Amino acid sequence: MKKYVKLISYLLVIIGALNWGFIGIFNLDLVAKLLGDMTIWSRAVYTLVGISALVSLFTMATSDDTCI
Repeated sequence: MKKYVKLISYLLVIIGALNWGFIGIFNLDLVAKLLGDMTIWSRAVYTLVGISALVSLFTMATSDDTCI
């Protein structure tokens, strides 16, 4: 179960990072374009990406594997 949570959070962080890349390079918010500007669905995606970043940060900080 923990493995799946980490995998899903990792994928959502990648989606969020790609979205920020598109915003920075092309001035295009894909989440807003696909789901509407600040609709309940787009807010849900933004919230899940933020929670996933926290999960990834926590699992990285508490992991025995060091990548640095």
